Amino acid sequence: MQIQFSEAAPDKNMLVAHVVNQGTMPEGLEPALADGASAARFKGRPGQVFEGFAIRDERLARIALAGAGEADASGRGANLEKAGAALAGKFLRSGVKSMAIDLSGADLSADEAARVLLGLRLRSWAHDVYRTKLAEEKKVTLDSVTVIAAPEGTQDAWAVQDAVATGVEFTRTLVAEPANIVYPISFVERCQKAFEGTGAELTVLDEDEMAKLGMGALLGVGQGSRQPSRLLAIRWNGGKEGEKPTVFVGKGVTFDTGGISIKPAGGMEDMKWDMGGAGAVAGAMLALVGRKAKANVVGVVGLVENMPDGNAQRPGDVVTSMSGQTIEVINTDAEGRLVLCDALHWAQEQYEPARIVDFATLTGAIIISLGNEHGGLFANDDALADDLLAAGKSSGDAMWRMPIGPAYDKLIDSPIADIKNVGPRGGGSITAAQFLGRFIKKGTAWAHCDIAGVVWADKPGATWDKGATGFGVRLIDQFVADTLEG
Repeated sequence: MQIQFSEAAPDKNMLVAHVVNQGTMPEGLEPALADGASAARFKGRPGQVFEGFAIRDERLARIALAGAGEADASGRGANLEKAGAALAGKFLRSGVKSMAIDLSGADLSADEAARVLLGLRLRSWAHDVYRTKLAEEKKVTLDSVTVIAAPEGTQDAWAVQDAVATGVEFTRTLVAEPANIVYPISFVERCQKAFEGTGAELTVLDEDEMAKLGMGALLGVGQGSRQPSRLLAIRWNGGKEGEKPTVFVGKGVTFDTGGISIKPAGGMEDMKWDMGGAGAVAGAMLALVGRKAKANVVGVVGLVENMPDGNAQRPGDVVTSMSGQTIEVINTDAEGRLVLCDALHWAQEQYEPARIVDFATLTGAIIISLGNEHGGLFANDDALADDLLAAGKSSGDAMWRMPIGPAYDKLIDSPIADIKNVGPRGGGSITAAQFLGRFIKKGTAWAHCDIAGVVWADKPGATWDKGATGFGVRLIDQFVADTLEG
């Protein structure tokens, strides 16, 4: 989606959209259009869209109104995004190729105008690359938007949101791609291409290098696959020299059969998005690098494929993690924590982070707890938890804090090793977080974000279509902006 700015009036043949606050109409709107909107019960509520026609300069003009809700409502930014997204949802596949958004009289700040454009851009993402017989009327046609009469400073504000949108789109593409296209090595290659020339430093560890470091937990997950495992780190030094970085770690299981503890066949195709945490971290790093964030940040992703092969890890096996802790593998489908524990330990050893936050589609149990509305947040530090909750509320990537603590340790104690990788049926997301907590060094502020219920959607949302949502990118970006750049 190309978004450009112009002071000139739009082409007379172009669809013109206005952003409308609840209970108002654009100044100078033709009475027939106003009457038509009223008859269609258009009130300007968030996400409402009305389309009509009027004669202007002896030509037929196509006009759209997008509702932005009450001007002083809480959640104003989210409502403005809904306005832009609603326009994209209505016209993306409508046959319209270009649209003008006329912001004259909308009474928006530069940041608010940018939020309208962000909503439009996010809702415009589509992944039709493999649909070779798509009917003409279902193809994406809208590819350019011209912004008219934007408030002063909008282009600068949009440059920031444009970088964020690019990160979200990168994540969505990674998550949406099938596992025969995105696997550990190709995930790395896509990142190398995306970050080329940006100033970010990329480090890649292959299986031999990880074996020398003792990453028996991560490597154990991938040993049944013909796709070699990888560890990827993306470093951006945009903050003060010598200041300890904040590190984000992502689970990147590019396909998860469950291994020997194989999953049921029904729905297994969805497990291509079990790398949603790694996707979120990679996309967030692309957003931060793209907007030249004034912060020292590192993204680390552990990339594996979990397959049931003659060489695959067995239930009952004991593996040794990089930290030296031994793990009894009770269930090979609880593999994400095995990937993360080595990635977390390596990141702490390599970067000595000020804070470390991991993102993972870790447990089905978090969906039972929170449904598809919130990600689950676990933390050993209240200040870090509060910062992430605030960033989630502000960005729209909502989180809900869940408990961890020593009382849960007994549930994952192993009779033959230091720890086992699953506990009892109850509190499955909690014991998974508790497992990860054992690999965090004393004194390090850490949070775990279980995003299994929010990286993929079975129906459209405000700013996404069915499929990959890009959850986590905006959360990370907002968190960095609030805590490291504020």
